[in-house]
Amino acid sequence: MARPLHPPEQISFLGAQALPVAEELERIRAAARDCRACPLGEIGTQTVFGVGPADARVMVVGEAPGEQEDQQGVPFVGPAGRLFDRGLEQAGLRRERIWVTNIVKHRPWEWQGGRKKNRAPKASEIKACRPWLEHELRLLHPQVIVCMGATAAKALLGKEFRLTQQRGTWQQSDTAPHVLATLHPAYILIQPPESYDRVLESFFADLRQVAERCRELGLDAATPEAPPRSE
Repeated sequence: MARPLHPPEQISFLGAQALPVAEELERIRAAARDCRACPLGEIGTQTVFGVGPADARVMVVGEAPGEQEDQQGVPFVGPAGRLFDRGLEQAGLRRERIWVTNIVKHRPWEWQGGRKKNRAPKASEIKACRPWLEHELRLLHPQVIVCMGATAAKALLGKEFRLTQQRGTWQQSDTAPHVLATLHPAYILIQPPESYDRVLESFFADLRQVAERCRELGLDAATPEAPPRSE
């Protein structure tokens, strides 16, 4: 028997005044489990919805789930997720106080060399999945958003945004007053040895900026003081 279709635009938004935010988030998460608004819902193991506290004021937005995320149902838990966690720790950011999510909630993949390989999500897939992200944004009202990679940055800051030129600079948008785009950890992992350290340090530096902005705003996503820089 085919599972039910729940187009995200048909899920009513009740808002924090109608239900506690945590309860509303769980309602939206449950609706997203059976989403078939695009073909990815048929090939993914499961929907990978955002995770974090219902009172988070910092949101990290990536591109799409990878293999490990698809299996575990949690964003940023594979190799890129481990590098992400390392960057948070290095900057003094607390993952348990951050909402972590993706633009696309199912893993985009294709057969290559006899195995499933991650691919970039299509524009149609991003558009189909956008209402789920809109629900997250409207419920959480983040003050700070960190876009991981160009796909997330363009989705939130517009198609004219250029990561190569505007990475690490603070932007404003309708979604949050403080938005910064940085490199996606998966991009760092494929760097050749001659550029790896430089690219990694750029990523770490961006996250340190995020932590400092959180401290300025009094947000508990950052530790009160910056941790000592590791050599």
